[in-house]
Amino acid sequence: MRALISVSDKTGIVEFAQRLSSLGIEIISTGGTYNVLKNAGINIKGISEVTGFPECLDGRVKTLHPNIHAGILAIRSNDEHMKQLSQLNIDTIDLVIVNLYPFKQTVLRNADRQETIENIDIGGPTMLRSAAKNYHDVAVAVDPDDYELIIKELEENNEVSLDTKFYLCSKVFEHTAQYDALIAAYMKKERNDSSFAQTITLTYEKLQDMRYGENPHQKAAFYKEISNSKGMLTSAVKLHGKELSFNNINDTNGALELLKEFEEPAAVVCKHANPCGVGTADNIYDAYIKAYSADSTSIFGGIVLFNREIDERTAEEINKIFVEIVAAPSFSENALKILKSKKNIRLLLIENITEKPDENSYDIKKVAGGILVQTIDSKLFPDLFVESEIKTVTSKEPTEQEKKDLFMAWKIVKHTKSNAIVIVKNGQSIGIAPGQVNRIWACKQAIEHAIEFLGADSLKGASMASDAFFPFSDCAEEAAKAGITAVIQPGGSLKDNLSIEVCNKNNMSMLFTDMRHFKH
Repeated sequence: MRALISVSDKTGIVEFAQRLSSLGIEIISTGGTYNVLKNAGINIKGISEVTGFPECLDGRVKTLHPNIHAGILAIRSNDEHMKQLSQLNIDTIDLVIVNLYPFKQTVLRNADRQETIENIDIGGPTMLRSAAKNYHDVAVAVDPDDYELIIKELEENNEVSLDTKFYLCSKVFEHTAQYDALIAAYMKKERNDSSFAQTITLTYEKLQDMRYGENPHQKAAFYKEISNSKGMLTSAVKLHGKELSFNNINDTNGALELLKEFEEPAAVVCKHANPCGVGTADNIYDAYIKAYSADSTSIFGGIVLFNREIDERTAEEINKIFVEIVAAPSFSENALKILKSKKNIRLLLIENITEKPDENSYDIKKVAGGILVQTIDSKLFPDLFVESEIKTVTSKEPTEQEKKDLFMAWKIVKHTKSNAIVIVKNGQSIGIAPGQVNRIWACKQAIEHAIEFLGADSLKGASMASDAFFPFSDCAEEAAKAGITAVIQPGGSLKDNLSIEVCNKNNMSMLFTDMRHFKH
């Protein structure tokens, strides 16, 4: 029996090769792997001794030779294949232990294009695919975690079982598919190509298995993009509490996307991926108090995110109720101690929490039989929108405070499921209504929300945002009756003039953004 070993990741390879050698298995190796194994005192044969041809072109050509691939691909039960090997004086290769040039690691450290291209493996994938194709006769390992499985079966049975070889075969094609997908994605990015290709292959790495999915009868896992993910949930460090569930991750991501819209100290409370309370202030404690009092019911069992360090005073307030998750860029020592006193709370550290994702990143939605792909909703206003030249369509201009509240409401409504209406006053969300099937219901619900938690007077002088235009004047009429004095919406309805007339009649200001923010 012969084994070919050529690995970039040398984890566990010396011990594995020693155990192979102790079983009398002949080992062939290349380049750096050859040197490592030779220095470990393992009896080994260089690849050139097998091919009769020297490695050349700075190692670009080593294993691309009939003596290697015929030895891997020959079907042992095929008499003609074995006869040809004998005539060509080629021996079979029964184990292929190969992992590839570190292309992913090279990309992640932002190497230049020349170095990155040089780390595209050619011979490695070819050997892996050859061995996997001929899995009936050849065992192939691409993952060091599988070395023990292989050696155990060899030591106990003098062979690797067919079931194990088929399992190893499937891992190879998963691995090479991911490798090629990474290369294709890199090339596309290098060309600054933002178009949607005729075919799409996406690759992700599993972070963890979930206990279950959205419901207990569903299976689930959490995967991450292969990229520098600073400030994203995939880079979060759990400091305390149970493992995150599927719903925890989904809900926290909804809060995180909204939090990234704010530069000033902000606290965001989410439930079922929708914001239920948002507060901004000069400090994180006051921001949290605003977010909490905006909806002191829904916050129970919710997700709370901060874009500043959590201090002791804020931690004490958080601990007065039950929340599932608290996430922040940092925690003071005392705050961490206070929060950890609750067994079931999850504490997440997300460094660079305000860092935004690449605007060319994909938002992907699964539909039966396919996927919908779009770029993420990375903009808040159109490129030409300038706050100092805000587009007011009513006679009355908004005050400076109304402008601040309008922009805050616009940020929140962007991240609220459609149809959505958000009402803000003095840096606090006072009414949030997500996911209604018509806009007037959302408007009425947001107003009712504010009255329930903060009283009818809270609506006097408040500002309201709508994620899409008003098809009729009814939302403007409801806002006027409630005492709301400023509205921001995309505009673009055939009946915009009716809403504008209502605002003018009631001394309200209305802004058009010329940008919609549907979220489904």
